[in-house]
Amino acid sequence: MVKLAGYVERILYSSPNSDYKIIVVESEDGSHTCVGNIIINEGEYIVLEGEEIFHDTYGEEIKVSSYEVKISNDELSIRKYLGSGAIKGIGKTMAGRIVDKFGDKTFEIIENEPERLAEVKGISRKGALTIYEQVSNQRSMRDAMIFLQKYGVTTGLAAKIYNLYGNELFNILKTNPYKLADDIEGVGFKIADDIAGKVGIEVDSEYRIKSGITYVLSMAAQNGNTCLDINTLKSKSVEILGVDYDIDKYLKDMLIEQRIKVCNIDGVDFVYDILFYNVEKNIAQNLLKIKDGYEKFSINDDILKRVESGIDLHFNEEQMHAIKEAASEGVMVITGGPGTGKTTIINGIISMCTYLGKSVKLAAPTGKAAKRITESTGYEASTIHRLLEITKGGDASEEYVGRDEFNPIEAEVIIIDEMSMVDIFLMKALLKAIPYGAHLVLVGDKDQLPSVGPGNVLKDIIESGVIKVIELKMIFRQSEHSDIIVNAHMINDGKKVDLTKKSKDFVYVKRDEAYSILGATKTLVMDKLPSYVNSDIGSIQVLTPMKKGVLGVENFNKYLQSCINPKDTGKAEKEYGDKLFREGDKVMQIKNNYDYEWEYENNKGIVIERGTGIFNGDTGIILQISEFANMMRIRFDDGKIVNYKFEDLSDLELAYAITIHKSQGSEYPAVVIPLLTGPMQLMNRNILYTAITRAKQCVCIVGSSEMFSHMIENKSTQIRYSGLKDRLKGRI
Repeated sequence: MVKLAGYVERILYSSPNSDYKIIVVESEDGSHTCVGNIIINEGEYIVLEGEEIFHDTYGEEIKVSSYEVKISNDELSIRKYLGSGAIKGIGKTMAGRIVDKFGDKTFEIIENEPERLAEVKGISRKGALTIYEQVSNQRSMRDAMIFLQKYGVTTGLAAKIYNLYGNELFNILKTNPYKLADDIEGVGFKIADDIAGKVGIEVDSEYRIKSGITYVLSMAAQNGNTCLDINTLKSKSVEILGVDYDIDKYLKDMLIEQRIKVCNIDGVDFVYDILFYNVEKNIAQNLLKIKDGYEKFSINDDILKRVESGIDLHFNEEQMHAIKEAASEGVMVITGGPGTGKTTIINGIISMCTYLGKSVKLAAPTGKAAKRITESTGYEASTIHRLLEITKGGDASEEYVGRDEFNPIEAEVIIIDEMSMVDIFLMKALLKAIPYGAHLVLVGDKDQLPSVGPGNVLKDIIESGVIKVIELKMIFRQSEHSDIIVNAHMINDGKKVDLTKKSKDFVYVKRDEAYSILGATKTLVMDKLPSYVNSDIGSIQVLTPMKKGVLGVENFNKYLQSCINPKDTGKAEKEYGDKLFREGDKVMQIKNNYDYEWEYENNKGIVIERGTGIFNGDTGIILQISEFANMMRIRFDDGKIVNYKFEDLSDLELAYAITIHKSQGSEYPAVVIPLLTGPMQLMNRNILYTAITRAKQCVCIVGSSEMFSHMIENKSTQIRYSGLKDRLKGRI
């Protein structure tokens, strides 16, 4: 065990998920690299104890077991701290002036007579008070973060709590810690309840019971529900709270406080969190408003014939009808499975609008879906987020929407593809931005997996019977030769598929053991499929229903990484938590981030365009990992190049294998689907159908034919409770 005292010269690494840091401490006998869970800023003085260890990459280090941050009266330490950038507005030069003036009394002056800082050249009285507030806040924040750490709160979350409440947080934690769960994204009921227990809040506290009810509703929303039947809500609340109280009393209070709403649907009371109630209500109101407020286009068969000749296509009767309806309906849904001509109709609607001089906007929920529809139609599509000009605000939990009822989308026809992926929040924002008189065309496959976010938007709109729906059922002749499309429709209809049949694009590889499925998948991805579909290895996608287990995404990615992109002295690596990233790896962005800066380069490496925003589901290749620059450089499939700071790597996952849910809106030359065992709620028809329809040229099922057949037979999907259908009908 060694003891060390000195100032923090540099923070080499700070984890975004914890308070783990790698710091350089300058002491009397030189610089020392120290690692551990430490809450500190550059320039501060630390006294620590720890164990000397040796790291293969970084050499000798001290693993910190205990520490204390102190204010040192040593002039050099004070100068280092003030000049480190820890205090905004003070650089090295100004720090020197302050210490030259006040010497080892500097901190005493700042804390007790801050106005005297104005005696230093370049500091105004207002500036002196700002410096005092920063020094005071840093100490208060550190005290608060150490306090919260005792309750298992991570550094990042603790900072968010302190930034919202300041020193008031101590009073809030003692009286009603459940307020944190209401006010702060990332603080759930369980964290708040744990804190409450430790500070002595009683289990029958009114705050606790109401917060528990809200928590149950929020967990239901994470499973896609916008509401929950009252009996389920009561039973789950009692289970979570561990107390058998009369929940009705608290529900009545929450109704009066307008925290919840209760709606009767088919004789059953459903409870909404007020947020979801208002969003769903807003969607229904705006859909009906757009439905009745459009301007009808004048169109006839002669115009459609001219449109046909202009794009060298022949519309069948079903497609002709759909295009006409788009001109005469304010809101219309086009739904159908693969090979039924949805893209042809989109082309026809765009061409009709062009012929009539009507402006069009085309969008989809994800970048991949937008890219695919652009390639299919030749017409530029964007993400819905881009269409609405959604950006992040100063607070990471806030979104700013540039397009709304006061600044609507500039188009007379708006076409949205892959509507099954759209949740209630995105739908609400979209409908608010539709200009008066415009036509809205919603395109999607109602049998695909529903949105990751809450709601059942496409299905509810279709089943309401209020909005015009064109359901395409005819498979086009050229698609009849594709076993991918034929089998997808058979699966969707619950019909058996003969896996023994010889097929060029639907292949079954029998394997009965998990590790042999891994090996067969590797052979297909690396050796067989790239040349077969005339593509590179990176374009072949493994799709699995699960995250965990031998055949889950996490294990599959580690295995395929070791095969496709093995460790090499010429390739830099970066460990992040339980993930290992390596130059050349295929990766996926797993959440929307509006602030990432990207750039396009031409073939000479010259930047030709810049912008911001990388979105959930975007995939790319790691070009470079630089420890020196604390950066990972990634080129995404659409050509965008982004430099990620190491602290942002929580936004990335390896993508050699992804879940079927994550594949929504994407298409791949070939997909490999490993099937053996898994949770029954995931091994169903809906999941299998979605996976198969992601392939353009070849599907390979690897594993158990029995599980394949079981998934076709298992029609049960997780029930989603929502009221949009009934709102559109005017029943609630």
